[in-house]
Amino acid sequence: MMQKFYSADKVFTGTEWLSNKAIIVTDGKITDIVSVGDIDDDSIPNYPIIAPAFMDIQIYGAYGKLLAVYPDADALHKLYEYCSKGGATHFQPTVATNSYEIFYRCIDAVKAYWKEGGKGCLGLHVEGPWIHPKKKGAHIESFIHSPTIEEAKELLEYGKGVITMITLAPEVCSKEVIALIKSYGVIISAGHSNATYEAATDAFDNGISAATHLYNAMSPLQHREPGIVGAIFDHDKVMSSLVPDGFHVDFSAIRIAKKIMKERLFVITDAVTETTDGPSPHHLMGDRYEMYGILSGSALTMAKSVYNLVNHVGIDLGEALRMVSLYPAQVMRKADHMGMIEKGYDANLVMLDNSYEVMDVID
Repeated sequence: MMQKFYSADKVFTGTEWLSNKAIIVTDGKITDIVSVGDIDDDSIPNYPIIAPAFMDIQIYGAYGKLLAVYPDADALHKLYEYCSKGGATHFQPTVATNSYEIFYRCIDAVKAYWKEGGKGCLGLHVEGPWIHPKKKGAHIESFIHSPTIEEAKELLEYGKGVITMITLAPEVCSKEVIALIKSYGVIISAGHSNATYEAATDAFDNGISAATHLYNAMSPLQHREPGIVGAIFDHDKVMSSLVPDGFHVDFSAIRIAKKIMKERLFVITDAVTETTDGPSPHHLMGDRYEMYGILSGSALTMAKSVYNLVNHVGIDLGEALRMVSLYPAQVMRKADHMGMIEKGYDANLVMLDNSYEVMDVID
């Protein structure tokens, strides 16, 4: 039995702040939270802040290896390194609209990564190609189409146990296809969609539990046509990701969405990496990436997201921390053992300084 101790001036459990506490970890599980004075060991590291480790469920590549261009285990090792440096011990690698050959190779890459003992990979997020061409964003239009039952089943069978999320436009997919995806236990997120308010609301009422990067690549909220943004705002259950870099979404628009959606809004980085290979070249332009002049991804880390939410949006630190940990865990159906510092939960911890910079992670 391996027992470790971690102490902090402030511990955020996911529900409350505790002062001068030590977390006891036994064989990878949190077994107790006690007062620092109860631990008779001066060698225990003490941090300003300990919080639940972050979870990034939409990220495409890191350190020059975009997964869609380099669909191999090494790309995922680089993703894990990038994510953990930003405080995220778990990540869901994402491949955007592409050929089925690339999707299959990305599925194989996740399998290989897991076989090598790779850490933190939740599964594969397939974003497209079943999206609306008018809301393609930086996706490759030639691959975009509506799926048949047969091709959807072929992809789901090949990716069984690996594909964990699919982003699609509900208006271009039949209810039979959506029901098929659900039957495989895959989480469906509505995105790159031109759906009407009515169509989006119907989709949310019938099994689509999430939406992808709020405001971006979706029909906007207008006073006579509320669109999918209006449907997301108005629904009482659907959760949506958002990219808080100030480029994908103005900080004031994040503040408005947060007031309306409250705990239904969570963070993704949507981060890509510099690449000149393949059909989707991403070029770093300051603090964001562009492809042929179109915004194509962020340069965020989850820790930078927390900083932005607190300092630019005005969100309380505890709530900002939930948006990068507990809420993504809820979307991924893992909140019964991840996203909180609580007895019996996995010991996934992030250690922060008072400027929210990452000092260490425990995974």
